[in-house]
Amino acid sequence: MAILNILKEGDETLKKISRPVTEITDRTKTLLDDMAQTMRRANGVGLAAPQVGVLRRIVVIEVEEGELIELINPEIIKTMGEQTGPEGCLSVPGKQGTVTRPSYVKVRALDRNGVMREYEGEGLLARCFCHEIDHLDGKLYISIATDIEYVD
Repeated sequence: MAILNILKEGDETLKKISRPVTEITDRTKTLLDDMAQTMRRANGVGLAAPQVGVLRRIVVIEVEEGELIELINPEIIKTMGEQTGPEGCLSVPGKQGTVTRPSYVKVRALDRNGVMREYEGEGLLARCFCHEIDHLDGKLYISIATDIEYVD
């Protein structure tokens, strides 16, 4: 496994729409492993492939330690409610903003073995699903955030 370089705000790659994964290969699985290791090393709870320069629809999320969620070609199929709170991003270091997201999100995606699965999340996990899938569509949270402030 390798630690990958996380692209920062201003890199044009972060504004591009990612392409679907058409075949899950050993390279795909290595990317998932490397993304998880990179996310953990950076003390993040989510990472999307475009953040490491790969324009594919791949996301890793780990809100609870040891409960890694790997999403290939994720799509949000249901949302409910609303939550407003602080949000940050590994690609936008040193900043935090207030963002309104659904309080419940249901996502459908392939796992690393090509099996279609559904995942449900509330609170932080729901926020992560939305945040990371936005990355796949070339969107950073700062485009919808209010009260952006600098943090350590």
